[in-house]
Amino acid sequence: MPTSKKYDMSFFTATILEWKHLLANDAYKSIIANSLKYLVDTGKIYVHAFVIMSNHIHILWHIREPNRREDVQRDFLRYTAQMILKDLRNNNPEQQNEYLVGAKDRKYQIWERNPLSVAIWHEDVMKQKLIYIHFNPVKAGLCSRPEEYSYSSAGFYYRANDDFGFLMSCL
Repeated sequence: MPTSKKYDMSFFTATILEWKHLLANDAYKSIIANSLKYLVDTGKIYVHAFVIMSNHIHILWHIREPNRREDVQRDFLRYTAQMILKDLRNNNPEQQNEYLVGAKDRKYQIWERNPLSVAIWHEDVMKQKLIYIHFNPVKAGLCSRPEEYSYSSAGFYYRANDDFGFLMSCL
């Protein structure tokens, strides 16, 4: 591990507003995957595992110092929301209106507020979260084996194939 604490990582979950299935669109899954790659390439994070489902995401990641977890999470969610809204505005304005909230600080909202972030400090918890992430698509009936689901790190762990180019093993 690239850190003094072997399991100094977080399990992060973010959900689309009202659990809508916006991420069923592979273009939006790609926005999220490309954003993770950017964060890795710029030295802000290590990504150990992830899955992008139709209405939520799970990530097992390590926020690299001097970056703060809150800042990275905020910037990641803000950027992905802006890119998805841009695409909706250009290609599907009717669907964009489903995310109209008219709040004081925003007109549209893609992600639910207050995403879950849990510190992982023990190997057993890390392994449990890794299995949970990879079996999420299986449980949802999207595939029969974790490595069959395209927008997941399961292929990296089950077939040693990093299609995304940004994963770092946590095992």
